[in-house]
Amino acid sequence: MRILSLNAWGGKLHSPLMRYLAEVDADVLCLQEVARSPTTNAEWLTYRDADVELPQRANLFDEIAEVLPGHDGFFCPTARGTLFEGDRHVASEFGLATFVRRSHSITGQALGFVHGSFSSGGWGPHPRARNAHCIRLFDHDAGTAITIAQMHGLREIDGKNDTAARRAQAGALVSLVRQVWPGNERLIVCGDFNVLPDSVTFQVLAELGLTDLVVSRGHTDTRTSHYLKSGRFADYMLVNGGVEVARFDVVARPEVSDHRALLLDIG
Repeated sequence: MRILSLNAWGGKLHSPLMRYLAEVDADVLCLQEVARSPTTNAEWLTYRDADVELPQRANLFDEIAEVLPGHDGFFCPTARGTLFEGDRHVASEFGLATFVRRSHSITGQALGFVHGSFSSGGWGPHPRARNAHCIRLFDHDAGTAITIAQMHGLREIDGKNDTAARRAQAGALVSLVRQVWPGNERLIVCGDFNVLPDSVTFQVLAELGLTDLVVSRGHTDTRTSHYLKSGRFADYMLVNGGVEVARFDVVARPEVSDHRALLLDIG
């Protein structure tokens, strides 16, 4: 089984992103920063926040679904706000997307907020609401079940250091996982956590028997050349002792976002 985790950056690098997702042949894709704007047929919209402007692929979720016809997709929004087509306001939702190959049976799932709650009237104040999605699959090739969870961690204006909100977020993620995971089988937790490697987040996740593959295997950078700031860690992939790691990579090429993809093959 192959599991991919990636912050899609709103589809800013659309062409290489779509090629990569179609060709990587992942069984489960855990994607962050995905938009859906059902009231427009425009390909591109613009996100505006004070002096920040970012291009957003208007219906990235639907486009990914089109290049993954053998997968079931789940869109998990954190907020409904405004993007812009020129000066025209367009209602758009933003959040997580999880895609699962249809040959795997989904036997359980939980979706919930790990910080804040759904905002229906705009993107909301910083730090904005964040959610997590957890699924339990039966892997027919292996003849056993596996639980996979993803989270997009909250972004603090002051950086990635630990805060009370981040500690609470980690506890909420553990509680969500425990709604689905029976405790005696394989478990994977991944995503853009927006924390540093020494974060208390990993102490909390260790309660589930999880170990991070990024730092423990010597990787020092989860960002691409499109990210120009210091602090090169953001994305993590954690596994428990039941997961047989055949291969793990923090993918440097191709560059499909300002984040690198995390790619895990398990036995």
